[in-house]
Amino acid sequence: MKKWIIIVVVVGLLGWAVYDFAINKETTQELDPDVGLEKGNLAPDFELETIDGETVKLSDFRGEKVMLNFWATWCPPCRAEMPDMQKFHEEHDEGVILAVNLTETENSPRNVVKFLEEYGISFTVLEDKNTTVGNIYRAQSLPTSYLINSEGKIHNIAVGPLNYELMVQEFEKMD
Repeated sequence: MKKWIIIVVVVGLLGWAVYDFAINKETTQELDPDVGLEKGNLAPDFELETIDGETVKLSDFRGEKVMLNFWATWCPPCRAEMPDMQKFHEEHDEGVILAVNLTETENSPRNVVKFLEEYGISFTVLEDKNTTVGNIYRAQSLPTSYLINSEGKIHNIAVGPLNYELMVQEFEKMD
């Protein structure tokens, strides 16, 4: 009886080792070694809904320069930055602004809509309802912006608010 128990345990462990190796091999093959959060890395792709309910992926904007901005309505530096982002959006056709609201941190989703109306925001606003994308992009300090070139690679990272002039300068530096 002991012999059979030992055989079953050994076979089980061997089976688990083979399964675990196969799963890890598949996972590592799927990961692109160039994807990351450093300058020059391919920005991690994600999919979120806009305030209007449209589904958007970061990769949808390949071929365009993107400012990926993480923000919240309760954040004073975010409030200070928004008018400059709107001005940039209105005056420059060379780039896309994707403003990711960390919706989970808001007191009410209605606050976001009121904020956008108050500031006259017309660029794309995405809802990160579970802060999943914010966590992937390590957006602990708000606002945090990733400037992504037309190849989808991170050109620069800004923690804290950007003003209009800095936005123009950074977009001009990108390919």
